[in-house]
Amino acid sequence: MGLNLDEQKAVERFRTNVVEPSQTKLVILDFWAEWCGPCKALGPVLDKVAADYADKGVVLAKIDVDKEQFIAAQFQVQSIPTVYAMFQGQPVADLTPMRSESQLKQALDQLLSQLPVQAGAGGTTEGQQGPDLDQLIGMGEQILAEGDGARAANVFAQIAEMAPGNAQVQAGLVRALLAAGQAEEAQAAIDALSPEMQADPQVAQAAAALQLAAPQVDEGELQALRAAAAERPADTQAQIAFAEAAFAAGQRDEAADTLLRAIEGGGEEGNAEAKAKLLTIFEAVGLEDPWVSATRRRLSLILFG
Repeated sequence: MGLNLDEQKAVERFRTNVVEPSQTKLVILDFWAEWCGPCKALGPVLDKVAADYADKGVVLAKIDVDKEQFIAAQFQVQSIPTVYAMFQGQPVADLTPMRSESQLKQALDQLLSQLPVQAGAGGTTEGQQGPDLDQLIGMGEQILAEGDGARAANVFAQIAEMAPGNAQVQAGLVRALLAAGQAEEAQAAIDALSPEMQADPQVAQAAAALQLAAPQVDEGELQALRAAAAERPADTQAQIAFAEAAFAAGQRDEAADTLLRAIEGGGEEGNAEAKAKLLTIFEAVGLEDPWVSATRRRLSLILFG
């Protein structure tokens, strides 16, 4: 075919990851790049839609145009993100204009009604439905809520093998590993994710929780940091060091109080470092959490009166 070795390898990867699955499944083919902002916005939407439609025979495949320039050239990709639906090795629809979850699902419903796509994921055949993904996630979350981080991590790890593109599952795995005291494994799980998956709000929240859980200290060290913060109220680093340790120890009210005082002492613009740390705490706890909402109101009063 006149292809060099790298091009032959690219074709083989494409055959394995896209063409072969598309013989029986409907493959969503996403051309993206790490530097592409719209790609990062669309990525989590595609991940969710693919996970929701996995039992209907939909598979998501991602092509990094910087790493797979030869494949991108064969598809004449002019801009990204570019998204196609593939079946039996051929593009059957251009999904690029469809950026919302509802638009993508409407297009997939139409395609699935017209094509002989084999339902089921992971080799599941008709009449042998696997367990519902939401039920499995709920089971993992319940175990985690009961305080058994190690068992929850095992559950989420198994679910992740079934649905590696599901951000909720990946975030659950990170939080479970963290609860099990396996911070290094939790960080490795985050590092292994694609940039667009890391940007997903649920994964970002788990990553923020991991970051804040790092400065674990014993009670003596916590008292020393508290004393240093009290003795040096103008020392931003002393305030942040204590706030981090207090939050990691489960004393989030004291952590927030410390950072709010530091922000208030920073003049009209507030203390930027303390403010950034408090926003990280908000992200770790979850922006919909009532405690976060109440603390954000206190922050707004300081900044805007």
